[in-house]
Amino acid sequence: MSTISSNSSKSDTGVMGGSVSPTSVEAKGLLFPLDGIDFSTQVHDSAGVERVLPHRGHMRLLDRIVWHNEDYTHAVASKRIEGDEFWVAGHFPGKPIFPGVLQIEAGAQLACFMFLARQRKPHLAAFLRIENAAFRSMVSPGDELIVLGQEVKFGRRRFTANIQGMVLDRIAFEATISGMAIDAVEHDQGS
Repeated sequence: MSTISSNSSKSDTGVMGGSVSPTSVEAKGLLFPLDGIDFSTQVHDSAGVERVLPHRGHMRLLDRIVWHNEDYTHAVASKRIEGDEFWVAGHFPGKPIFPGVLQIEAGAQLACFMFLARQRKPHLAAFLRIENAAFRSMVSPGDELIVLGQEVKFGRRRFTANIQGMVLDRIAFEATISGMAIDAVEHDQGS
């Protein structure tokens, strides 16, 4: 299993904005109950995410891991949507909306984190399938996207997970993704 150090502190991207926290979302429609999860803390900061995932720069779409259970079958992550991101000027001019494909990618990165955190050595994971994707609500600069991941089936080399994103009290997206480990790799820990 990968060695991942914990960092239980306030988010390096700030505490969730708005007046409604994700814990006020009714359990109906969520992948799993969020009761007892403190969204102002984190178990892995951005450096902890990068110790497991190879994504860097604009393509690292998770700022922090808020929570995961002991065996990494359920997890919650966060991505603060900033006004200076590469897609803002063009998607769409005057009304920036976080692209759905990037929302799915954020969820896929959480599923990958859950899978790779169990591996003995680092791997790359390629995604094989995205199923039942649905977009329910817009995500815009200033929002904090909370991403949920739930194992469906994780094997030695392949995995399937349900993913879901939410902003404040509304579900933004959901999908089921499948992927597989393709190669053991060493990735740069600090860039």
